[in-house]
Amino acid sequence: DGKKSSAERIVYDALQILSRRTSDDPVDSLEKAVRELTPVLEVRSRRVGGATYQVPVEVPGQRARTLAVRWLIQFARARREKTMAERLAGELNDAQSQQGGAYKRKDDIYRMAQANKAFAHYRW
Repeated sequence: DGKKSSAERIVYDALQILSRRTSDDPVDSLEKAVRELTPVLEVRSRRVGGATYQVPVEVPGQRARTLAVRWLIQFARARREKTMAERLAGELNDAQSQQGGAYKRKDDIYRMAQANKAFAHYRW
């Protein structure tokens, strides 16, 4: 919605909450969380004849980071904590320890890509 100052405040508050919860540097925690959520593979639909195959493809770096941040925000919004900063801090904390909704999404997508490895030769 273009509310940059509001978004900045939420992120800074979340990092402050994170620094209180853990002994680590909050910026390192943020980077680690995004690294943990960055997908390597995803599936793309590809029509061959009359059938549609889920073809596993590698995710380019920029898109991978964008997806990681998008999932982080999406699953932070769905949490039950009171403020958005608390929710974001909780999701960042979960992502670091390979838990939470965003990490589960990454894992599901990776599993789907592994299951459809047989169709990898349909890549474009």
